[in-house]
Amino acid sequence: MIKRTHTCADLSKVNLNDTVSLNGWISKSRDLGGLIFIDLKDRYGITQIVFNEDTNKDLFSKVKKLGLQDVIGVVGNVVLRPSEAINKDMSSGEIDVEVTDIEIYNEADPMPFDVSDRNSAMEENRLKFRYLELRTDEMQNNLKVRHQTALSVRNFLSKENFLEIETPILMKSTPEGARDFLVPSRLHRGKFYALPQSPQTYKQLLMVSGLDKYFQIVKCFRDEDFRADRQPEFTQIDIECSFVTQEDIIDLGTNLVKYIWKEVLGVSLSDKFKVLSYKDAMETYGSDKPDLRFDMPLFEFKDYVEESDFNVFKDTLKNNGRVKAVVCPNGHTYSRKVIDEFTNYLKEYHHVKGLAWMKNVNGSFEGGISKFFSNSLQSKIIEDLRMNDNDIIFIIGDTKKITLEALGALRLKLGKKEDLIKDCWEPLWVVDFPLFDWNDDKERWDSLHHPFTSPNPEDVKLLNTAPGEVRSWGYDIVMNGYELGGGSVRIHDRDMQAKIFELLGLSAIEAEEKFGFLMNAFKYGAPPHGGMAFGFDRIVMLLVGSNQIRDVIAFPKTTSAMSLMDESPSNVDSDQLNELGIKIKEK
Repeated sequence: MIKRTHTCADLSKVNLNDTVSLNGWISKSRDLGGLIFIDLKDRYGITQIVFNEDTNKDLFSKVKKLGLQDVIGVVGNVVLRPSEAINKDMSSGEIDVEVTDIEIYNEADPMPFDVSDRNSAMEENRLKFRYLELRTDEMQNNLKVRHQTALSVRNFLSKENFLEIETPILMKSTPEGARDFLVPSRLHRGKFYALPQSPQTYKQLLMVSGLDKYFQIVKCFRDEDFRADRQPEFTQIDIECSFVTQEDIIDLGTNLVKYIWKEVLGVSLSDKFKVLSYKDAMETYGSDKPDLRFDMPLFEFKDYVEESDFNVFKDTLKNNGRVKAVVCPNGHTYSRKVIDEFTNYLKEYHHVKGLAWMKNVNGSFEGGISKFFSNSLQSKIIEDLRMNDNDIIFIIGDTKKITLEALGALRLKLGKKEDLIKDCWEPLWVVDFPLFDWNDDKERWDSLHHPFTSPNPEDVKLLNTAPGEVRSWGYDIVMNGYELGGGSVRIHDRDMQAKIFELLGLSAIEAEEKFGFLMNAFKYGAPPHGGMAFGFDRIVMLLVGSNQIRDVIAFPKTTSAMSLMDESPSNVDSDQLNELGIKIKEK
C-alpha cells in the first residue's frame, strides 16, 4: 500500500515541487488523448491528478482501464496549474499532481446510482446501498456536523461539572408508552431484558447515589407502529442533576443549545428564549411545539358564532365543543379545489368534520359560510381580527382537541404555502404541561410525559379532586416547530410516587413489580432532582438544514423499521430459538 502523506484537501501552492502520496476514490475521469485527468476524492476533499502518456506509457495504459469509484493510491509531484485552469472553488484548485506511480487497491463494479449526486436515486435504492450514499459530500458533511455536535455537548457539560456515565442497555422492562424491544435471556429461560426507551430510572438512581450531575449521549429504542420520520433506535442527550429547580434546568438547556449553535454553525442565539405555557401555545398556535417564525395566531370565534345564524357551530358549542379561526393573507386567490384539498387533509389526518371559510373582499365576506353572518357582524369580525382585503378566514368547530390541533396543522400548511416562514432561529420553552392525559379507549389517566414527573406544588391539592387540571413541572424546548427535547423536575418522595402510580391505574403490586427497585431507593435519601433529554438526531437534522432524521444517521431504518441494506430484521434458525426456549407462533 502507498502510505499517504497528505489528504486530498491538503495540497496548495505551498507544496509546489513536493513529492506526495495520496489515497482515494476516482470521482471523475477525463481522457484528453495523451493526458488523463482524474479527480481523486477522499472525505477531506478533491485533488486533480494527471497522467501523461509521453512520460510513462505503462502507467498511462494501466490508468486507461480504470473506472469511477475505483480505489487507488498514487505518488507524484505537485505542479502549478495554468492560470486558465485554476478552480477557485477547490482548496487544491491551483495545483495538480503529476503521477509517477500508482497502486490499484480495488476496482469497483458499476454504481447502482451516481454517488456524486445523492438525488439521482430513489430513497429506497439509496438505503439499500447506504455505504455508497455515505460517499456523497452531503452525507459526509452531515456526519461531520454530527461529530461536531457531540463534541460540543461533551465540552459544554464537562465545563459545567457533569460526569458522563454509561447506563445499561439490557434492563428491566418498564414500558413508558411505546412498546419495549425485548431481549430473551438464554441463561434465565422465559425471562427477558428490554432495550431502554430512556435511561430514566437509572439516571434517577444516580441522583440517589450522590452523583449530582450526570449526562450521556445514549442510544434509545422504541418499538412503535408506523410513524413518519421516527426511528426504532435513536440517540438522545440525557441529562440529570440534583438540588435544582425548573428554572435551573431551563437555564442549563438554554445555554447548551446556545453553545451548540455557536460552536457548530457560528450562530448567536438570543440570550433568553421565549417561554409559553402549554395552554397559551395550544390556544394561540394549536400546537405544543409552535413554529414562531411567522405570525398567524388562532382566534376565538365563539362570540361571533352565537350572534350568527350558523347552527352547525352553535350545536358544537352546546355540546361543549370549541370554535376557533385562523386568518391567512392573500387567500382570495384560493380556488374551491385548493380549499377542498385543505379540507380533505384535515379530515384524513386530524378527523375534522369540515372546514368553514369566508373571503374578505372590499370589507365584507364572500363565499363559504358568509351568508350566515350579518353585514354588521362581518364588519365586527374583520375589525376585531384586523383582517385586510383579500384575506381568507378558516374556521373549525369540533372537540377542543380536534379544533386546536387541526387549526395548528392548517396554520403550518398556510405559512408554507404563502411563504411566510422567515429564515431564522426561533427557540422557545413550553411549560406548565398537564400532568395527565385522559385515555378514552382505556378510560384512565395516562402520564403526558412519564410517571416520574412531579406535579406543580401549587396543584398537588387537585390530585384527588381534579387530576386533569394538575400542571406538571415539565418543560419542552422547541426550535422552529420541532421539539428538541423535554424533561421535568422528578418526584423524589416515595409516597408521592405511589400516589401517581395509583392515579395511573397501577395497583400497589404492579407498581412494586415494575418500579419497586426505584421506590426502595427513595427510602434511603433521595435528593430533589430533575433533568431532560434532547433528541440528538433532531438537533443535528436542524443544524444541517434537513427535514428528516435519516439524513443524519449513518445506517438508519425505513419508516417500517427495516434495514434494506442488511435485510434486518431477519429470520433466525431453529437452534437459536430452541436455546432461548422460544417458538414462533403462526398467525
